[in-house]
Amino acid sequence: MEMRYSDMTVEQLREEIARLTEKAQKAEQLGMVNEYAVYERKMMMAKAYMMDPAAYEAGDIYEIENTPNHYFKIDYRNGVFVWGKRTDREGNPIAIDTEQEALPISMLGNYMPPEK
Repeated sequence: MEMRYSDMTVEQLREEIARLTEKAQKAEQLGMVNEYAVYERKMMMAKAYMMDPAAYEAGDIYEIENTPNHYFKIDYRNGVFVWGKRTDREGNPIAIDTEQEALPISMLGNYMPPEK
């Protein structure tokens, strides 16, 4: 029976990420794009449980990993997920109809301190 990421130790999470990385590489080599994407998402979730959620606070703006010039403003945090909206660098919504969405904290890149 598989363990939940939230029940794993950091060492177990590292082993899981290594196992998933190997599977993702094999899927990529075989051209199995969907399977590769599933392993990538699982690795992202496992990494989230290795991070400190308390470091992410409402109002903070972060770059989104692997998406240059895309930012995320946190409305609130729930576990290893942050809820908020995609914004520009200053924290303004990029579209009027931008909906709130949840991202695992491992998808957040560099912190963007407010400009003074």
